[in-house]
Amino acid sequence: MPEPIDLSDALPGETLPATSMHTNGRHHSTSNNLNEIRIRGARQHNLKNVDLELPRDRLIVFTGVSGSGKSSLAFDTIFAEGQRRYVESLSAYARQFLGQLDKPDVDVIEGLSPAISIDQKSTSNNPRSTVGTVTEIYDYLRLLFGRAGEPHCPICDRNIAPQTIDQMCDRILELPDRTRFQILAPVVRGKKGTHKKLLSSLASEGFVRVRVNGEVRELSDSIELDKNYTHNIEVVVDRLIKKPDLQERLTDSLSTCLKRTGGIAVVEVLNDTSVESEDAVNHGSTITENPTNSEDSHHKSAKELVFSENFACPEHGAVMEELSPRLFSFNSPYGACPHCHGLGSLRTFSPELVVPDPEAPVYAAIAPWSDKDNSYYLSLLYSVGQAYGFEIQTRWNHLTDEQKQVLLYGAEKAIWIEERNDYRHYAGVIKILQKQYDETGSDLQKQKLEQYLIDQPCEVCQGKRLKPEALAVRLGQFRIRDLTSVSIQESRERIEQLQLSDRQAQIGDLALREIKARLQFLLDVGLDYLTLDRAAMTLSGGEAQRIRLATQIGAGLTGVLYVLDEPSIGLHQRDNGRLLQTLTKLRDLGNTLIVVEHDEDTIRAADYLVDIGPGAGIHGGQIVAQGNLETLLGAEESLTGAYLSGRRVIETPAERRKGNGRSLVIKDAHRNNLQHITVEIPLGKLVCITGVSGSGKSTLVNELLYPALQHHLTRKVPFPKELEKIKGLNAIDKAIVIDQSPIGRTPRSNPATYTGIFDAIREIFAQTIEAKARGYKAGQFSFNVKGGRCEACGGQGVNVIEMNFLPDVYVQCEVCKGARYNRETLQVKYKGHSIADVLNMTVEEALEVFKNIPRASTRLQTLLDVGLGYIHLGQPAPTLSGGEAQRVKLASELARRATGKTLYLIDEPTTGLSFYDVHHLLNVLQRLVDKGNSILVIEHNLDVIRCADWVIDLGPEGGDKGGEVIVVGTPEDVAQNQRSYTGQYLQGVLQQHPPVVCKV
Repeated sequence: MPEPIDLSDALPGETLPATSMHTNGRHHSTSNNLNEIRIRGARQHNLKNVDLELPRDRLIVFTGVSGSGKSSLAFDTIFAEGQRRYVESLSAYARQFLGQLDKPDVDVIEGLSPAISIDQKSTSNNPRSTVGTVTEIYDYLRLLFGRAGEPHCPICDRNIAPQTIDQMCDRILELPDRTRFQILAPVVRGKKGTHKKLLSSLASEGFVRVRVNGEVRELSDSIELDKNYTHNIEVVVDRLIKKPDLQERLTDSLSTCLKRTGGIAVVEVLNDTSVESEDAVNHGSTITENPTNSEDSHHKSAKELVFSENFACPEHGAVMEELSPRLFSFNSPYGACPHCHGLGSLRTFSPELVVPDPEAPVYAAIAPWSDKDNSYYLSLLYSVGQAYGFEIQTRWNHLTDEQKQVLLYGAEKAIWIEERNDYRHYAGVIKILQKQYDETGSDLQKQKLEQYLIDQPCEVCQGKRLKPEALAVRLGQFRIRDLTSVSIQESRERIEQLQLSDRQAQIGDLALREIKARLQFLLDVGLDYLTLDRAAMTLSGGEAQRIRLATQIGAGLTGVLYVLDEPSIGLHQRDNGRLLQTLTKLRDLGNTLIVVEHDEDTIRAADYLVDIGPGAGIHGGQIVAQGNLETLLGAEESLTGAYLSGRRVIETPAERRKGNGRSLVIKDAHRNNLQHITVEIPLGKLVCITGVSGSGKSTLVNELLYPALQHHLTRKVPFPKELEKIKGLNAIDKAIVIDQSPIGRTPRSNPATYTGIFDAIREIFAQTIEAKARGYKAGQFSFNVKGGRCEACGGQGVNVIEMNFLPDVYVQCEVCKGARYNRETLQVKYKGHSIADVLNMTVEEALEVFKNIPRASTRLQTLLDVGLGYIHLGQPAPTLSGGEAQRVKLASELARRATGKTLYLIDEPTTGLSFYDVHHLLNVLQRLVDKGNSILVIEHNLDVIRCADWVIDLGPEGGDKGGEVIVVGTPEDVAQNQRSYTGQYLQGVLQQHPPVVCKV
């Protein structure tokens, strides 16, 4: 019998990529390079003709300084080629839906498996996407509840179960012998009126008695009902005594009753005391004892059995369609809340955002109208003031509640409008803005109005996304909301606690196993604090990547090449071990993992290391070291090896700064999971906010502190409601957030334009003799406006060609050959370089050219100081990584003149940085603080934490178990606190790197 053939090296077009086959746990192949991936002549981006052999089925870590070429090799070469081969094997029709990657600049790659990329740029921006849907856990929950759930009334929480007439008869015949009962048909429930026509009709049909509001009356009597009150009327269909030969008559009576009421029958037990509620429920019917949910409850019999042949509440008539998975989908009209259509929230104009400064006078308080030079709005406000007794100069917070309500939401009566010279209805600021937003066709106008919009929880479903009928269904003791609104850790515990019947357990066995496994995978990658209903668009890049990682483990594939981009981002050291276990588990399934990473724990745990460098940009792109850890540590040219071996050290400061004696005191912060905490942030120091993932760091800094500072400084945003107050705000005159968002979203934005270097360079070119002779101003050298730019490509240097089912092709402009400028502009040169040549220079090269021009050299030097000497001045902003964009912002701020009263808020600045780059970054941060500024950093990196002056540690856990202040103080103080997870790891690092006098 022939041995299985490995298909992982099949040529494009021969077959779909397949994983290598296994027989008795051993690999079999006719290929000699089964156990390695061979790369020959990789020249993508800055790679310098790289040749490399990588072992298969191993955890491989690519490391090196930022910009050295790690991502170019891992993602743009290896993954791109694997993906390209897969897509090319499909039909042209399929390719139009999958898109296509360009062929990377590489001679050949052999031994390539199907490749899956798990990066940080795949977070969904769809508001309907949640953690549960991304991981498919919610799909299994829908299936489970749709097939094994028990419907309940959304009003009274009564169990709803359809029954046949035979089932109803069987239940009634279980009553003790000689039990007297009567069968009632409810024809009116809680309706006003005299109901004379109905009563007359019932009498003509042959019925003798009715029960009106709990009292049995003869239809032959004159029954007078007050039309102003609600009434319940039930027809007495039959009066019976329980006997053995009752079956036939009972069936006929129930049939008549069900036909008359549309499927509901009430059995009133008149003289029996042995019927128990539990028995009734167990048989699918409902027994009511002294009901209290209607106005006439005191008239009703003590015991009733209520039956329904429909999925409907016999008491309230709440109708349920037959259970199915689509009923629990908030992306389907069958299950979504009809008010918010499954979004859980509605975008509405916020009164707090519309009136951000209550101390301002009325004419200036309404922010959307205050900037408008429009007499109509002033006249409108004046007219409302005349009608309701206030002047437009009155401060907003001095108005009465009624006056504020009228201004915001409109007046009931018509008011005299001076400008229109007529009485008109005033709709209110909120409705006027909503109408403008709905009707405007201008994107710019919409963008201006969007800053006043907030996502308000839906008032019908309270943010739960589903219709009431779906939310009322139970599985065991839990509703679906009870499993999705709690942390993943608690959700896992509740799944284990489910109390299911034998039938439910049999139906849900496979689904429950899958749910438990996937929840466990999320726990394994350190995401226990998330909830399944958390919107995917609110996740950080690191969280989204770890979710995808957990999903891949759940897929259980083997023979796959996984390429990961820094999975440890945003992860506390405590959780690193769990992440590494996850990666090794994926490897042990028979997969190859290529991980681009700077984390020391991951590097030390790798099976194979590839260090790329030695420097960044043009100074990188070479293999510095490859092999095991010892090889890396011994490589002289490796900066990574130098820091890991101790040849280079980020020194711990011997003394911590005393600060300027001032501080910000945040009082009673209680947003999200923050537990009403009070936090003091000393100023004039480098302060770190630490804690495990999900402990509340970003909530405290980004969602509470920064808006409060903006409110104090600009009065254009409201003060956060989840804060009592902040003391010490007068010590700050500027607050700057430096995050990893792009510096621009179009190729026209680049480091030169963002930092202002390009303005100085254009002025320099305008001062040249050639430019003056031609009459050129600085605008001639801008590629964003007409004049000096190439009009054939609009100053972009490329033209975009749409290729239908293939990806768009960017073709170099035939006129300017990618230079962006017209021929006349390029003829003007400074030191032999045209303006296009300058944009193609690296920061290092440009610094040498412009070293005698202070306005340009200062900014170029700061870019060099933050470790960005390798980037090109004209490099399009979208091609910069998050870490590079953040350092461009840092450099831009560093070049400004310090006020000494600036507070910098920086969110995980070490993302994407090697040890060498972190060292540079710390020097920059220390320089900013030395100028008298204050820096507040959210960080997990222990090197940054141990070099800080002050540490605020939140925790102890993430999610609901976090949000407390665990310890504050110097890094040494935190290291002594046994309750702090950060302190436990910090202690070891401080012992390894004791404080010394820094050479900054």
